[in-house]
Amino acid sequence: MRLTTKGRFAVTAILDLALNESEKPVTLADISERQSISLSYLEQLFSRMRREGIVKSVRGPGGGYHLAKKHQDITVKSIISAVDEEIDATQCAGKENCHEGGRCITHDLWASINTKILDYLESLTLAHLVEAQSKDVKNHERAIFFLNDKLNQDNLAKAS
Repeated sequence: MRLTTKGRFAVTAILDLALNESEKPVTLADISERQSISLSYLEQLFSRMRREGIVKSVRGPGGGYHLAKKHQDITVKSIISAVDEEIDATQCAGKENCHEGGRCITHDLWASINTKILDYLESLTLAHLVEAQSKDVKNHERAIFFLNDKLNQDNLAKAS
């Protein structure tokens, strides 16, 4: 399984937009400069995310993008899906034709892992990512720990 550049860049760009949003729209040129992502690539990604209702555009001088939803209503999975990125740990894309037209012996393992990954990405919101950044969590392992801890706290609160 792999997450391609398209999915990684989409999440990075949306997080940048969330961190830099204000009354004025954020331009793709600014995101491009801050994140070292080509402007033409961002235009493609944002066109898809606009169609999926994740961002809204403002045209003309002073134009750019705003988030179309609240941070807590945008999941990492929805961002990745909006740019037509498929996340699938199975070799056969879930079609069960991974071994000479049939199902391979490890299909259920990969399908189970795939489900857990998708559930995790669905539970992880833009609000979680913004909060992790606002706490200045730069170390990768600390960031993952922070996000997992935050998700566990959220799940406990929902269960109560």
